[in-house]
Amino acid sequence: MRRASKRWLNADCPKGVLAIFDDGGKSIDRYTVFYADISDGVVTYVAMNAAPFHPQGFGQHGELSPYQVAAYRRTNYRRSCCWSDLPDDCKRLVRQDLAV
Repeated sequence: MRRASKRWLNADCPKGVLAIFDDGGKSIDRYTVFYADISDGVVTYVAMNAAPFHPQGFGQHGELSPYQVAAYRRTNYRRSCCWSDLPDDCKRLVRQDLAV
């Protein structure tokens, strides 16, 4: 799968990030980060709110097939988000997932 451009994966974004999306606060899982590592034919992702480590926060991992990720990216391209715009706790969760 093709990684999002440097425009979106800016600053100190880990290389393991494929794409980042922000739904603008319309749901509890506001931010979605897809990981570039495709193993067993699936793409892993994490969906989270701005405080995934808070007891009342949200952070959940999932898997999609590459064609489902491609469809998601096609339909949600206007919701692309920059790495630098993610809250610090979201960045921390992604770094922990990627062990960076």
